[in-house]
Amino acid sequence: MIKLELYRIFREVAETGNFSKAAQNLYISQSAVSQSIRQLEDGLHTRLFSRTPRGVSLTEDGRLLFDYVRSAMGLLETGEDKLAQTQALQMGNLVIGASDTVTRHLLLPHLEAFHRRYPNIHLQIISGRSGKALGLLRSGKVDVALASTPEDSETLCHVPCMETHTAFVAAADYPCDFAHVYSPAEIAAFPLILLDRKASSRIHLEKFFLKDGTAIKPELESGAHSLLVDLARIGMGVAAVTREFVGRELAAGTVRELKTSFSIPPRTVDLCTLSHVPLSAAAERFTQELLQSL
Repeated sequence: MIKLELYRIFREVAETGNFSKAAQNLYISQSAVSQSIRQLEDGLHTRLFSRTPRGVSLTEDGRLLFDYVRSAMGLLETGEDKLAQTQALQMGNLVIGASDTVTRHLLLPHLEAFHRRYPNIHLQIISGRSGKALGLLRSGKVDVALASTPEDSETLCHVPCMETHTAFVAAADYPCDFAHVYSPAEIAAFPLILLDRKASSRIHLEKFFLKDGTAIKPELESGAHSLLVDLARIGMGVAAVTREFVGRELAAGTVRELKTSFSIPPRTVDLCTLSHVPLSAAAERFTQELLQSL
């Protein structure tokens, strides 16, 4: 295959119509230009230029080739420009996998700041719980994922961003004793409002209670953390929630936290990326800024 540089020199000679001017524009010697054109003509088995009193002009074959070379070189240069813009964060895409709850309570202010700094980066959030977000990451459909610490982390890099704790909350006027310290069995006796069984936090909760020898059976299940709080607020039962995600409701007194004699081990929300796949410029900058701000 003929080297790309020969076509670059060919285009310059065709556009200037002069070997000397082409050499000046390319910062090479005139003899190097002449040798390159000769090499190109030998490789293509045709004559590309005719000598004229003022310089050179394209032959019929040369004009045919020039149309394609000009188009191809233009596309390559455009590609180089686009790549440079992407690396300079003047354009590009960033796709993040995260649950609605994590997006709202953890990501939102960072997304806003990132968008203000890099308005030409197209941001996309694909909503999903930890399992889905990690599946999207492994399949290459998202650049980064915010998820609970993955159990199988051989193919993933993950950095803890936020520690989370389980709390049990109920409406301020719910018929319980908020001064009482409840045991696991006493908590299990309430009408419980839990996330559905596929949620990693639900699995974590059930494992803890089973180790204590207590089975928990929900009165109500929901796929949305915010709905747990709403159901507790209207007196439907006691909700198992993430304390860090109900700070506003606790501060306002719309729900209150029950005291317990036990403490469920905390979990973390991790920033996850693929171990052996380099990040795009946008994803790398976002992860750096997110971790620095946290």
